Amino acid sequence: MADLPPGLMISAPASGTGKTTVMLGLLRALSEDGLAVQPFKSGPDYIDPAFHRAAAGRASFNLDTWAMDGGLLDAIAAGARGADICIAEGSMGLYDGVALRGASGTGASAEVAARMGWPVVLVIDAGGQAQSAAAVALGFARYRPDVPFAGVILNRVASARHERLARLGMEAAGITLLGALPRRGDLTLPERHLGLVQAAEHPDLETAITAYAAFLRTHVDLAALRGCAGATRPVLPGPLPRPPAQRIALAQDAAFSFTYPHLLAGWRAGGAAILPFSPLADQAPDPSAELCWLPGGYPELHAGTLAAADRFRQGLRRFAETRPVHGECGGYMALGQALIDKDGRRHRMAGLLGLVTSYQTRRMHLGYRRAELLSALPGAAAGTALRGHEFHYSTILEQPDAPLARVTDADGAPVPETGSHRGQVSGTFFHLIAEAP
Repeated sequence: MADLPPGLMISAPASGTGKTTVMLGLLRALSEDGLAVQPFKSGPDYIDPAFHRAAAGRASFNLDTWAMDGGLLDAIAAGARGADICIAEGSMGLYDGVALRGASGTGASAEVAARMGWPVVLVIDAGGQAQSAAAVALGFARYRPDVPFAGVILNRVASARHERLARLGMEAAGITLLGALPRRGDLTLPERHLGLVQAAEHPDLETAITAYAAFLRTHVDLAALRGCAGATRPVLPGPLPRPPAQRIALAQDAAFSFTYPHLLAGWRAGGAAILPFSPLADQAPDPSAELCWLPGGYPELHAGTLAAADRFRQGLRRFAETRPVHGECGGYMALGQALIDKDGRRHRMAGLLGLVTSYQTRRMHLGYRRAELLSALPGAAAGTALRGHEFHYSTILEQPDAPLARVTDADGAPVPETGSHRGQVSGTFFHLIAEAP
């Protein structure tokens, strides 16, 4: 049983309220004050944890009640040992999850807050309302009595009068107002079709995060907010995911960057050596590796570069002659025959699978996935059930290879994106999170 530092959950009534910029500013401000801050992300988000790491200087980990059982949640939370405070960022609205329970819940951020004992700081977009914001906060505070509630930060406040009216409403409702952030159009993060751009691609991320921290210092009572942190409940850590091999060549660059931090932590804890290489730099996987893993990312933005990367493609083909290769989402597409970009240009990919995908007609594929393997994957035998998440806009034009798994969504409905395999090469559109308990 591990004793962990106290924590808070930064959440909101809905997406788009500005909670990520609040989160980054808070992580940096508390770090500047000399605290060791452990960030977490509720839900299956691939991008936010890299921003958290840039702001706090510590790796950020996903906590997902739909995909993770209690032992894995506790094992990941135990990574906060040695920190002074835990700060978790919610996803979507505080109570938003799927309809049916998964490994330990529905994926709602409120479930993580309740399980860990972390009071919620609700970021409310105050645009278009004043005292009514207090009614929103009151409803969120009372909706689930088992979810601890710290208070509210108002965002996009238009004027001193607007703030005064909102404060009156919060006082009448008995809601603690921890801060009021004036409306500022420059305090936004650039976005693209999967959400925020990647942290490594931000044109001046350090300057932006420093500005967020200064903004929060001016308009949020940081001492009061720290005082709201709740004692983290004792955890009983189970095992982290086992490594699928002991020497893993891992593609890592702007085209292949979506790897869940808890998976890498589990692989390393299991004694595996991670051997990074960059397909965009035309690097081949390390020939001493036992497995090559291509994670998701944005190959569609770099399709021309990948098509011209002959050393990468030839090295990958040689590797696949004797050892397994697996790709997730973007990595899966890169293993196929071709990728057609949004302008209709066809780019050849590695050709290890018959998959042909297109971005010319965008269609969103989003949600949790449960997969029962029809064929073995590295580290998982046929028949194993896996839990993961899928988020992309590509369309399959051709998939001639054998299906890899029987895939369903969170409601149990069949999903046509089954993944595929040929020889020792396999791929899926979902990003693996954990084996199903």
